[in-house]
Amino acid sequence: MSLPVPPPDPLPAPVIDSHCHLDVRRAEEAAALPVGDALALARSVNVVEVVQVGCDLEAARRAVDWAADYPSVHAAVSLHPTDAADLGRGRPDRLEEALDEIEALAVRPGVVAVGESGLDHYWTTDAAGRAAQERSFRAHIRMARRQNRTLVIHDRDAHDDVLRVLEDEGPPQRVVFHCFSGDAAMARYCVEAGWYVSFAGTLTFRNSDGLRDAARAAIEARGLAQVLVETDAPYLTPHPHRGKANSSYLIPWTVRALADVAALDVASVCDATRTATRRAFALP
Repeated sequence: MSLPVPPPDPLPAPVIDSHCHLDVRRAEEAAALPVGDALALARSVNVVEVVQVGCDLEAARRAVDWAADYPSVHAAVSLHPTDAADLGRGRPDRLEEALDEIEALAVRPGVVAVGESGLDHYWTTDAAGRAAQERSFRAHIRMARRQNRTLVIHDRDAHDDVLRVLEDEGPPQRVVFHCFSGDAAMARYCVEAGWYVSFAGTLTFRNSDGLRDAARAAIEARGLAQVLVETDAPYLTPHPHRGKANSSYLIPWTVRALADVAALDVASVCDATRTATRRAFALP
């Protein structure tokens, strides 16, 4: 098997990749790794479970199927904010129909979360698209409450509006800020509200001092009880392999960076984030 990045040294204790898209092919790749191979590679470095996130109807159906086929896969189902914007521009009925199917999928076995949903002000700049994103986000929040599923939030350049909508609707019991990108004050606010913050390979980037400050603030406020790790594969590959295709087997780079931030040994960080991920997604 030809890999874009060699496997890192295995972690000393098991961890869970709390957010990945193992079915997504980056433009420069011939194809994504077959899911069985991706999971086997992950196990080889002690990444024992993954949350596979489906961000459109096809991917959400696939996530549900994989959760049924692979015991180490848990599914999250959603319409990504940019997909919600595309569906909702001028045709609210199309967005509502898609949301109805997402809710039907959300009750299937193996589904632990609704999301990633939220707001993306980086890619979506027009008023109609942003309005559709907010309608979709509100629907996902209500869906998560109705079905007792974890809400996974996508927040890109929209921190204040994400918090406004979440608090206006009333959050479900469990909330995860995927690929956390806010500052230290926001990280502290989120964990003090009882929510989880998840860090991806961006934590390892040389220009991410602000993000490391945010992780440090969350840890100072609540320890590692509400801190998760993720890949967001195939994106956000950790340094020193930034720019290559990501996969769950590369999460050890992020775990070790988090251990540096927390000033803890790597095994302790593995144990703490694994426990937090189980709690965040109500995993057995």
